[in-house]
Amino acid sequence: MKINMGSTSSGGFMEIIVLVIILTATTTATMEAAQAKAGCQSQCGNLSVPYPFGTEDGCFMDTKFFIKCNKSVEPPKALLQNSTIDVLHIDPDAGELRILNWVGSDCYNSSGSSFRFSTWLRSGLYNISSTKNKFTAIGCDTYAFITGSIGQDYATGCLSLCDEISDVINGSCSGIGCCQASIPRGVREYDISLASYYNHSRVLSFNPCSHAFVVEEGEYKFSASHLNNSGEDWKLPMILEWTIGDQSCSEAKKDPETYACKENTICREPENGNGYLCKCGDGFQGNPYLSNGCQDIDECETLRPCSSTCHNTYGGFYCSCPKGYEGDGRRDGSGCSPIVNHNNWKLHITQTAIG
Repeated sequence: MKINMGSTSSGGFMEIIVLVIILTATTTATMEAAQAKAGCQSQCGNLSVPYPFGTEDGCFMDTKFFIKCNKSVEPPKALLQNSTIDVLHIDPDAGELRILNWVGSDCYNSSGSSFRFSTWLRSGLYNISSTKNKFTAIGCDTYAFITGSIGQDYATGCLSLCDEISDVINGSCSGIGCCQASIPRGVREYDISLASYYNHSRVLSFNPCSHAFVVEEGEYKFSASHLNNSGEDWKLPMILEWTIGDQSCSEAKKDPETYACKENTICREPENGNGYLCKCGDGFQGNPYLSNGCQDIDECETLRPCSSTCHNTYGGFYCSCPKGYEGDGRRDGSGCSPIVNHNNWKLHITQTAIG
């Protein structure tokens, strides 16, 4: 498409505006529709479900990408596999799942009896992001561990103690009422364990429970009021990382039948873990896992990058200046300036000097 940003009549200008709106709406609708596999459900409640994920047989790449859509509630709820874990967001570009997982609790009463609610993740299908999550525990008589496997067994944890509620500082997880530890790289499953030195007997009046969880960094802010939380129905977001298979890009490309990246795409390898991800190449947008899923972006319409005439090309664009002007024609470049005839300018100066 060629767009000239020069002058036009008011009627022609309105026609261009209407055309731009129609084209933009059509392009947006087409790209949204292309996110799911043809004939498959693209939405479950508030969650967009792009391929390779899907909610029905034949709609996902393999069972790793199955999202259960519970339609018995309103709005429908997206669940991870056949679990009770809510799926909040799927990011195909980053290769991430944002989920809502339970908080583990260990609570005591005045007689010393305890109630425990355990939390874990054992699918083994996704990496628990080591850069975007933190293991967190809260309590004033609390030590917490997270254990699992990354080819070999691992364990890490933290200790949180305090004598009075006045000791704790809201927003601080430095070990007084709240503590945190990093998640090792490559972790795909975990169990959380909680324990107490004195069954919370010394802090029972303001802190009957210990809690521990894996949470997306920045999504939990400690408050002294949480020390008196029973932990029931408490869920917090965390980030899982997914990839296609366990091969590198170069290895996967050797088998065109199973290689997941389609036309106009780029293959990239994640920083953590094995496998690969696909993304649309520069100048294209859409779903890189679907045939014809990456469509050309009309930069002239969407970006308006030119100060004069914009020419859309397949996978790119270029700008041009009108006759008598020079420059790159770009808004973020030199734009278009009148061409100066230096010979005429010199002649004029000479004539003036002689006169």
